[in-house]
Amino acid sequence: MKRKKVDHMQYQEGMEIIPSDLMDRVLKTVETYDYSLYTGRDVERVLAKDHLSLEDFGVLLSPAALPYLEEIARKGMEKTRKHFGNSVTLFTPLYIANYCENECVYCGFKATNKIQRAVLNPNEAEDELKAIAATGLEEILLLTGESRYKSDVEYIGNTIKLAAKYFKTVGIEIYPLNVEEYAYLHECGADFVSVYQETYNPDKYEQVHLWGSKRIFPYRFYAQERALLGGMRGVSFGALLGLDDFRKDAFAAGLHAKLIQQKYPHAEIGFSVPRIRPYINNADNNSKDVHEKQLLQVMMAYRLFMPFAGITISTRERAGFRDHTAGMVATKMSAGVNVGVGGHEEEQKGDQQFEISDERSVKEVHDMLVQKGLQPVYTDYIRV
Repeated sequence: MKRKKVDHMQYQEGMEIIPSDLMDRVLKTVETYDYSLYTGRDVERVLAKDHLSLEDFGVLLSPAALPYLEEIARKGMEKTRKHFGNSVTLFTPLYIANYCENECVYCGFKATNKIQRAVLNPNEAEDELKAIAATGLEEILLLTGESRYKSDVEYIGNTIKLAAKYFKTVGIEIYPLNVEEYAYLHECGADFVSVYQETYNPDKYEQVHLWGSKRIFPYRFYAQERALLGGMRGVSFGALLGLDDFRKDAFAAGLHAKLIQQKYPHAEIGFSVPRIRPYINNADNNSKDVHEKQLLQVMMAYRLFMPFAGITISTRERAGFRDHTAGMVATKMSAGVNVGVGGHEEEQKGDQQFEISDERSVKEVHDMLVQKGLQPVYTDYIRV
């Protein structure tokens, strides 16, 4: 299949351009970030501070900070408990479609991967939503592959309306949209938008996004800002750790989130910390350089840099690691997860995006949190 190669830094027809300089600011700053320059003395200096600068954040992401991880974790946990108490929010994702028009080398949904494709019709979607709601969950994250043709904005909006009947909080993780489209989905009942840049290195980004609308780096970068301009309550940030230099990508994601928080003080900010996982037809697709110790380091750096930000730990990670981070740094956890299309009420209709590591039910995750002395939270929001 031949595709016309397009410039990954140039907007395509239909992609809205908003007046913002955040991308240039992030990319220029990341260019100058050299984590190899920092020493243990720098880490000790940062640990003595209560409010961190951007440079302090970079210090905590450096290799020099790893020997201090236990001290960093203690301070991070203090911040977590101060701002979030002992609560951990539970949610689950529902994939409503897995068709995709992009060719991204790391993803199981990529257009050329031979998998079972599917889209839930309204009745199927409502059955899935009812089944999930029956577990007690009150927050849902709706996901699609990136195909405007197979899962258009109207279809997503109608599914959001269904979800809002059963859940107090509805998040979406779909392809990037223009401001008016985000405004429409907000009117339908969506509260949060999750968009992950995958990597903030434009050269690497071009190498792993071969074709499709996702190839366009700046349009994806500005998705969170367009979502907030469209009225969304919150946005989430993250990079796919292990795709490129994870320290620089985590630094860029943190800076991106910080700049958005400064520009839109009302916005609720969240982080996710996904690592590369195997998928159908690519069982060896694992992050080679981001181990659990480094993953915890990234999470703690986010916590100390932006104490009010929510941090999600997904079922990509093994149960033991998720349990360890719950309440210490993670404030949101998924449970009862299926990353194929459907699969909560009826048999899974479409293949999964990647392999998960923690298959526990909502009740099992709930009980784990209680045993740790934590409070499982099903909603912190009331629709009026």
